[in-house]
Amino acid sequence: MNFKKGYMVARKSYNKDIIFIIEKIIKKRNRQDYAILNGLTVRIKADAPIEDLEIVSKKEVEEKIKEFEDVIKKRAENLDKTSKKGFKRYKEIIYTGKILHLDGDRRYMEKAIRYYEKLGLKAIVKNVSESKQQYVIKNLLEKYNPDILVITGHDSMLKKGADYNNINNYRNSKYFIESVKEARKYEPDMDKLVIFAGACQSFFEAIMIAGANFASSPGRILIDFVDPLIVAEKVATTDKNKIVTINQIIKEIREGSAGIGGTSAEGKREKILIN
Repeated sequence: MNFKKGYMVARKSYNKDIIFIIEKIIKKRNRQDYAILNGLTVRIKADAPIEDLEIVSKKEVEEKIKEFEDVIKKRAENLDKTSKKGFKRYKEIIYTGKILHLDGDRRYMEKAIRYYEKLGLKAIVKNVSESKQQYVIKNLLEKYNPDILVITGHDSMLKKGADYNNINNYRNSKYFIESVKEARKYEPDMDKLVIFAGACQSFFEAIMIAGANFASSPGRILIDFVDPLIVAEKVATTDKNKIVTINQIIKEIREGSAGIGGTSAEGKREKILIN
């Protein structure tokens, strides 16, 4: 099989548990062809020998994409129901928190834009590779002055289950850490600028120490594409006089406390009543 960039594949040695997109093909060990892979719906980066790959059917890909569409639809419906609760005697103008989202994956960036638009949230989403995010953070924060910052993309442990405290055992965690540090130089107040950072199997503790409110992944597990978006949504749509806790967030995350951890943040939603 002549595998190429953009092909949808799965790894036979992992029982084809995850659908990946081939980022590129490289010559690696003993002139053997290897593929660099990005998860289709989970934020993991991996490599695998070509011989271990199998093309995924169009039907399987469409089913995964439909799952994503269903998540957006359900969350939009739930948000709409919440905003319409109670009898209103006044007209309301509602301001939700402004989100700045940096994503290392272009496809995920496009999906994130659709997610935020469907939910009616104010969001600026930029496709910036993980290694370059730290260098653009300051200018983007100055330009857009967001309430919420999401820094994500793909990540993974090079040797899963070993050397949890070795930053060199993570593909992209060091970049997320440096980006959070740069953001905190701009705004040290964790209530004024709420930060989520990380992806699959990221170095959770180090990202939190750098200054994030929420991060992945305490259990060094795979996180879903939408998990960072749910964190941003929850903070953006919670009333300003209320606190969003990590316990509230993990109730809405598929893998719970193993996927996302953190502390708390002040909600960013403001409601103005007009006679």
